[in-house]
Amino acid sequence: MSRTRTALLAAMALVTGATGTAFAVDPGSAGIAAVPCTVDYKIQNQWSTGFTAAVTVTNNSAAKSSWSLKWSYAGNQKVTSGWNAKLSQSGAAVTAANETYNAQLATGGSVSFGFQGSYSGSNAIPATFTLDGATCNVDDGGPGGPTDPPDPGGPSTRVNNPYEGAKVYVNPEWSANAAAEPGGSRVSGQPTGVWLDRIAAINGAGGKMGLRAHLDEALRQKGSGELVVQFVIYNLPGRDCSALASNGELKADEIGRYKTEYIDPIKAILADSKYASLRIVTTVEIDSLPNLVTNTGSRPTAVPQCDVMKANGNYVKGVGYALNKLGDVPNVYNYVDAGHHGWIGWDDNFGPTATIMKEAATAEGATVNDVHGFITNTANYSALKENNFTINDTVGGKSVRESKWVDWNRYLDELSYAQAFRNQLVSAGFDSNIGMLIDTSRNGWGGAARPTGPGATTSVDTYVDGGRYDRRFNAGNWCNQSGAGLGERPKAAPAAGIDAYVWMKPPGESDGSSKAIPNDEGKGFDRMCDPTYTGNPRNNNNMSGALPDAPVSGHWFSAQFRQLVQNAYPPLS
Repeated sequence: MSRTRTALLAAMALVTGATGTAFAVDPGSAGIAAVPCTVDYKIQNQWSTGFTAAVTVTNNSAAKSSWSLKWSYAGNQKVTSGWNAKLSQSGAAVTAANETYNAQLATGGSVSFGFQGSYSGSNAIPATFTLDGATCNVDDGGPGGPTDPPDPGGPSTRVNNPYEGAKVYVNPEWSANAAAEPGGSRVSGQPTGVWLDRIAAINGAGGKMGLRAHLDEALRQKGSGELVVQFVIYNLPGRDCSALASNGELKADEIGRYKTEYIDPIKAILADSKYASLRIVTTVEIDSLPNLVTNTGSRPTAVPQCDVMKANGNYVKGVGYALNKLGDVPNVYNYVDAGHHGWIGWDDNFGPTATIMKEAATAEGATVNDVHGFITNTANYSALKENNFTINDTVGGKSVRESKWVDWNRYLDELSYAQAFRNQLVSAGFDSNIGMLIDTSRNGWGGAARPTGPGATTSVDTYVDGGRYDRRFNAGNWCNQSGAGLGERPKAAPAAGIDAYVWMKPPGESDGSSKAIPNDEGKGFDRMCDPTYTGNPRNNNNMSGALPDAPVSGHWFSAQFRQLVQNAYPPLS
């Protein structure tokens, strides 16, 4: 429940003259100063002993290089934790001071922060706020108020499947890139995920839209109906320990920065009541937790940096913190990344991965109730459904599982894996109503080379290799794969247990550079993105299958997009 306090100034200011008589003065005259600041204080959630609040302060005076907002409570309220500001309390008096990343406050600019508090009895809204000593007007957010946004409609009620009955946000930046390519206009209206892959992306980096800009555009696209907007939360300390192409800006031990400079500011923006009518889907930390199972210890696939992240616990802590904070926002739907069948589908990976996901979902104050579901195949290429053979087929007395391609995996494709892993997650302690997302942005594998039936029965390998849609050298290959195509278009509730097919990875955005390219995004060079690379134990020492001349991960890769369009399946009309 949201509560706000109304304390708007009168249209005409009253001042006392020398004779003691009150008289009206035109507020537009030079004799009356403008309101120096406006504060919007909202209690977003309240229960018997506590509450969460969101505060937005707008500066109407000279630009500031730092700021401090103060107020006092009339009751026994205590601030227990906060985000996007440094909060302190002495008795009833509270001070919220800027963090280093939001110290600048321009004339007419706004800054938002939030906090959780405790109370007993009443929880009255503070009567007065001061910004650097100047008394602020308090806005109710109603019609005509100084900080009014356009009315987006009432708050969104959390539903079992956010995608059902809703449109999904089309990122105008991706759409423009797609439309500029030959044939791209056929898919440029499709919804894709927005990747927040570094701290600077929150406010907009390199001239791109920031989080608020996307949310504001989502409100515009929403109109009077329901709309889902998809964000990828992707900036763990020591990120992606087994793949240098997607390493991040935060060092392995910088869990504090992850919390205060990345997750807290995102949470503060998502919690703004302006966006309460949106269904906000967050895909939480791609390719992190499975690394702690498959790429650590004495396994031949082990990577020293993954051992570091397992030992320091910062993947588990980071995911738990993100789930806890983002899960507090009533219209946010958290989906945790669950790898893909060609990574987790083996017996020694399947159960342990579900177990470590339960560990993360109950770390740092999170609970399984903060998890709405899971996503598979994010930014990957695994075929949705292999139709030309089954896992139970045999050739010459040998099971399909004995083929070099399947290599004793339990699953052939993403749909069977996602449905089975959902059951495993429920068994591990997650809610029975969790839903799965499958990223189908690059797993179509169409074109002239798409098989129409199984291969020759000469051997189990010819049978499988001749019939499989997925034409990678190995299912462990993940970077800019040659021959890939757009997959199923985004669709709600396409199969049992599946909330949606999504294009979480925007088609045409690179997985990583083909050679080392200096950049300020913390992204390294991984040989799996080099088309000449002959492999490692994680892809059974096969060729990488990567396209040449690729840019840094996340940057537009025209040649890849054109290939994806050409090899789309279902084909584009």
